[in-house]
Amino acid sequence: MSAATTHSTATPSWLDLVRRKVEGLHYGQVYIVVHDHQVTQVECLERTRLSPVRSSGHREERDDRGD
Repeated sequence: MSAATTHSTATPSWLDLVRRKVEGLHYGQVYIVVHDHQVTQVECLERTRLSPVRSSGHREERDDRGD
């Protein structure tokens, strides 16, 4: 039976990893790389949003998470 038609009731470990990456990410992207019907890599790109430039010409990091 091919990997595409195999069904399992257990959550794959890569899916748990993707969930953790998404939960820890405020701005950014999570990429799932597949090779031969298998997830082989999970990439996470986090972005830091900056506030508009103040009159002094400096920017400050913005943390909208409420932490």
